[in-house]
Amino acid sequence: MYFYVDESGQTGLNLFDKTQPHLYYGVLSSNVNLDLRALKTIEGLRNKLEVDRLHASQLGNARLVEIIGDIEKLKKKFNLKFDFYKINKVDHALISFFDQAFDQGLNPAVPWSAYWTPLRYIMIVKLASLFDEETLVKAWKARITTNNVTAEQLLTEVCSTIIGRVAYIPDARSREIIRDGLSWVIQNPDKIQYNADCKHDALQISPNLVGFQSVLHGIALRIRNTGKKAKRIVVDRQSQFNAAQEYVTQFYQKARDVPWISGPGLPVMDLTNMPTIPISCTAGTESVGLEIVDIYIWVFKRYMEGKELAPELEELIRGQQHRGKYDEVSIAQLTERWGKWFDELPELSEMPDENVETAMKILAEQENKRKGHVI
Repeated sequence: MYFYVDESGQTGLNLFDKTQPHLYYGVLSSNVNLDLRALKTIEGLRNKLEVDRLHASQLGNARLVEIIGDIEKLKKKFNLKFDFYKINKVDHALISFFDQAFDQGLNPAVPWSAYWTPLRYIMIVKLASLFDEETLVKAWKARITTNNVTAEQLLTEVCSTIIGRVAYIPDARSREIIRDGLSWVIQNPDKIQYNADCKHDALQISPNLVGFQSVLHGIALRIRNTGKKAKRIVVDRQSQFNAAQEYVTQFYQKARDVPWISGPGLPVMDLTNMPTIPISCTAGTESVGLEIVDIYIWVFKRYMEGKELAPELEELIRGQQHRGKYDEVSIAQLTERWGKWFDELPELSEMPDENVETAMKILAEQENKRKGHVI
């Protein structure tokens, strides 16, 4: 299979640009090499529109309508499938704060169950309610700075601010976990490994790389479902993140045979079908596949953001409803996805007494151990 990967809404490590609150990744998959097989058609469309390249943002609604029928024909001819990924940048900053500050492997004042089970998602949602933008900007600044002194100062200020607001959380147990966890961070800021050691590490925690990990998992799912191999993965060339994308790809490839089990109830990360070929970072002007995926991303993005979209272009979306995958990284998505999971859990009274007794004993032992680290 051939995969063509592009993105939209990139602001690098600046997550608080109000004009571009989301980062999008689009992946177009095909059984044929579009750079060869679709070249003649795309050249004809360029000539028709009198442009050097089909760039959706420059063409806009009116001019895209002129060629959307031809794009639809390519979709049917080559059985094109489109997967779309969305990252809420501000929410990414909050999730990144939680993942590091409340990492139970680093912070012994955090209960094991609050980080290594689906309870983590409840904690993330409740923690999010205590942040305003100013505090979250400070938390992210601390996360990406390579100056340890600056990072630790900013981090302790953030933790103190959030502790001062913890009374707004309605349940006592969540208040206790947040207060204890952040108090330990204030006393041990150098042990939490919160900030990036270098620019390379900062890029690794950017929303671009989180989105690209979703891209790789989506490609692996395509490979598993079709039983085919990846022949080429074409990624739009851009200087800032290509090296980091190559690093993540190589890391996943080396870990294909490693079982990634986080904790009970959490998703198992299956890398078995990760593609073994390197990604091909290619200029958009040199790939027909990237031209086509650019159109898909523009149409889907405008539709999701409620912006003006010609009715003729919506056919591109309807045509992918049962062919493509959509995923999102946001607090709202976590709430929706895991809220259903918790709603389906049986009541405590419905569980076997021996299971409840064993669980309560384990939790008590862990709590006693945790309390030894509480300031």
